[in-house]
Amino acid sequence: MFYLTLHGETEWNFERRFQGQLDSPLTEHGVQQARLMGVTLRRLLGDASGCPVVSSPLGRACRTAEIICEVLGMESRQIETDARLAEINLGSWAGLTRNEVEARWPRPLDGAGRYDWYFRSPDGETLDDLTARVRRWLRDAALRDRVIAVSHGVTSRVLRGLYASIAESEALKLEVSRDAVFRLRDGSVDRIPCG
Repeated sequence: MFYLTLHGETEWNFERRFQGQLDSPLTEHGVQQARLMGVTLRRLLGDASGCPVVSSPLGRACRTAEIICEVLGMESRQIETDARLAEINLGSWAGLTRNEVEARWPRPLDGAGRYDWYFRSPDGETLDDLTARVRRWLRDAALRDRVIAVSHGVTSRVLRGLYASIAESEALKLEVSRDAVFRLRDGSVDRIPCG
């Protein structure tokens, strides 16, 4: 069983900039979201001791994992990082808004939809790349009894889609919520609101 959270809101989320594998700090609201994720996980897990916390190595996810651990009464040094949980690499599009990307690279976005344009960066990661690394993480994580994972929006969509056998086109439209914990068990995904 996996408990999947996204990192809390960051300054770039607030500015509607796409981070990819760049980073920006959590906002105060993002810190509060991470605390609520921890409270929700404490309610779901009861005693979280022995439950590994695995985070994307990106700073915003690691900071969220630290806050979750504080709430759960766990040592932050217990956090494992795994690059397979990192956000999609957007290459030179990282740090830009969608309008900035469209102004500088109009041709790669021809025919792109709201949910698939991320994969068209000329020097970024493809959907196949992201899917392969997330699939490997799921395979390895399945060897554990239960896991708390902290990841990112696009990566989370792909991960939940793979886990629940949702078609890629539909998985890319899944909710990106920083106000919920997603429980993945028995091939299904449950959204558990925080708070």
